[in-house]
Amino acid sequence: GIQGVVESYQSCLPKIQLYGPTNVAPIISKVARVAADEERTKEASQYFILLILTDGVVTDMADTREAIVRASYLPMSIIIVGVGNADF
Repeated sequence: GIQGVVESYQSCLPKIQLYGPTNVAPIISKVARVAADEERTKEASQYFILLILTDGVVTDMADTREAIVRASYLPMSIIIVGVGNADF
């Protein structure tokens, strides 16, 4: 549940160093491939939610838009959340 997500976030944050550039298209494409594989099983019993937390402005916006459009028919949702003071 959401509490598990929050706990994982709080646990990981002190252990990581955030830096740029912020390219999100590759991870969207990766999850989209997994979702497409699931859809091909004809069961499509799994739905994927990709949560991206970023502390910087997305630097590959054109590629990100294309990846989102390509993934739009798949059993997945994409949530991008900006954290911090950047101009999101």
